[in-house]
Amino acid sequence: MSEALITCESLVRIYQTGSIEVQALQGLDLVVNRGEMVAVVGASGSGKSTLLSILAGIDAPTAGKAHVERWDLLAMSRADRVRYRRETVGFVRQQTASNLVPYLTSRQVIDLPMTAARKPARARRQRTSELLEALGVADCADRRPAEMSGGQQQRVAIAVALANRPHVLFADEPTGELDSATSAEVFGALRDVNQRYGVTVVVVTHDPGVSGQVERTVAIRDGRTSSEVLRRTATNEDGDTHVIAEEYAVMDRAGRVQIPREYRETLHLTNRVRLALEADHVRIHPDRTLP
Repeated sequence: MSEALITCESLVRIYQTGSIEVQALQGLDLVVNRGEMVAVVGASGSGKSTLLSILAGIDAPTAGKAHVERWDLLAMSRADRVRYRRETVGFVRQQTASNLVPYLTSRQVIDLPMTAARKPARARRQRTSELLEALGVADCADRRPAEMSGGQQQRVAIAVALANRPHVLFADEPTGELDSATSAEVFGALRDVNQRYGVTVVVVTHDPGVSGQVERTVAIRDGRTSSEVLRRTATNEDGDTHVIAEEYAVMDRAGRVQIPREYRETLHLTNRVRLALEADHVRIHPDRTLP
């Protein structure tokens, strides 16, 4: 069985704006195993970016449980949070300009987090060269952001996030500002570092084309995990391979399941439903007593 790297249980995040409370996460459950590459999808306001900010150590949850490796994200001190962000996680933002420093070259900006971690100069040089080569941007080593394309900037940003050898890489809409061809290149780079370095990768995206390129997609709706799509490659009798995608509803620890909207509308499922326990499944019926 794979080892769980990320575990969230009944995770809650409430924002207070004046007298208004906004519940961005409402009891979210999630498990990501070590070495996985997972896409987290959801509509705007569903809570997916809030989840990523919490897991990356940028934001703090209000209640529930959230662990990444040995770290309890609800109980970290300020010093712990600095160590966590420096040693355990890497983060790539959607805005390419936010990931880099305008006056630093690619080589210098990749070196920056290692300098902050007080790594020896020789080790920093070797790691920088290795990452520039691995991400296909060795020719950008001495270029500043304004001298690179958007795709090159994002690949350098991935190199920066990997500089201190994190165990998990978080990417928030990393292809949101790129055209489809460049998006495919950047996402290919994320897949490559997942396989090459064994780093766990969690990508937040609204792009179904991107989410379809990973084996597991987790959908968030109304601040909770609602469904997952698992993809596997199968081989038929002729030896041809094809991808099978299966969608699962996610049941939380209280036994709640979010039924997809199209199912509810088709069967007119409203406030109440009837459940029937069969030998190997549960049937859900509309409540015909309602007007």
